Amino acid sequence: MTSYDVEAVRKDFPILERTLAGDHPLVYLDSANTSHKPRQVVEAIEQHYLRHNANVARAMHQLGAEASEAFELGRTKVAGFIGAGRREEVVFTKNASEALNLVARVLGDAGTVGEGDEVVISEMEHHSNIVPWQLLTERTGATLRWFGVTDEGRLDLDDLDTLVTERTKVVSLTWVSNMLGTINPVEKVIARAHEVGALVVIDASQAVPQIPVDVSTLGADFVAFTGHKMVGPTGIGVLWGRYDLLASLPPFLGGGEMIETVTMERSTFAAPPHRFEAGTPPIAQSVGLGAAVDYLTALGMENVAAHEQAITAYALERLQEVDGLAVVGPKEAVQRGGAISFTLDDVHPHDVAQLLDSRGVAVRAGHHCAKPAHQRFGVQSTTRASFYLYTTEAEIDALVDAVRHTQQYFGGR
Repeated sequence: MTSYDVEAVRKDFPILERTLAGDHPLVYLDSANTSHKPRQVVEAIEQHYLRHNANVARAMHQLGAEASEAFELGRTKVAGFIGAGRREEVVFTKNASEALNLVARVLGDAGTVGEGDEVVISEMEHHSNIVPWQLLTERTGATLRWFGVTDEGRLDLDDLDTLVTERTKVVSLTWVSNMLGTINPVEKVIARAHEVGALVVIDASQAVPQIPVDVSTLGADFVAFTGHKMVGPTGIGVLWGRYDLLASLPPFLGGGEMIETVTMERSTFAAPPHRFEAGTPPIAQSVGLGAAVDYLTALGMENVAAHEQAITAYALERLQEVDGLAVVGPKEAVQRGGAISFTLDDVHPHDVAQLLDSRGVAVRAGHHCAKPAHQRFGVQSTTRASFYLYTTEAEIDALVDAVRHTQQYFGGR
């Protein structure tokens, strides 16, 4: 049960008061793609630019000191939010995709993954957690293997012990699927991976915004997520890693601020996290992400998770009332996040999304950067409705009404 007032929360998000073409109120059901931002986050960024704008670390003047302090305060807030043992374990990137690419690149450069080794992912991954590992294995001569997905849209762990073996060097897995909505039992996979000495990377892009996360007890070696899905700004992502591991790895990009010293012959590199943050970092974005962390903390992530589960259960129930609509993924709100992908009769998902948009309902259509997951279920694309801490039952009702209108438009049931 949600223990915050959703209607009061919605007042923090001015965009939710918008009216679209045709005088339809906005019904925003695309939060798995990007969440909206409360005025508290927008105002924090505005105040930074208007009163404290300067580059960090390099400047000795007062504005530079203020900007540096604000930037690093964002790091401290993120570290506390996810239960990091120390703030230096938080590396800022431009998004989760860069964070995952960073890990894949430096593990290859460090020789952690080489010819004859294996990397294990899953069939339900976002492309950002597939392509970097394909590039790594192609570059090093390693082999890429993957978990399958059951007909119910759950991770198939029947082959866990034969898939994750002494040859496995890295297991990289999504915590919450952006397409199926599945919440994976990552702790079980982490335990098996560590039994064989493999490193574990968790794509938590859909998890950190929705559920309480404590990396100190999770057991993973790296966790990647992004700011814009957790009521924060675009342009900033996070890579959390165990400090001893980060300190043992080579840099990702070369440039300013990631160095210890530079001569014409050679360079030495700064300690983490700065080793992995070449050039001017996302300063205002860190300020905004810190404000987002404050906002979520005030609501309580247990409350956010409870609301997400309740609204997802309601949406699953309502959508399955529609004849001809097929949910792709778990059909019960058990171990499930707030993204529901579906097909509707023989109507193309792009047409569904366009008709829904004409009635003010914003959803996503396509492969959601998860083409292998779609191939697993024999569909080229789906329509996806996704929810967040500001979604109401009335918006779900509007979605169902718009879906039924779409069926009628196309001569469906």
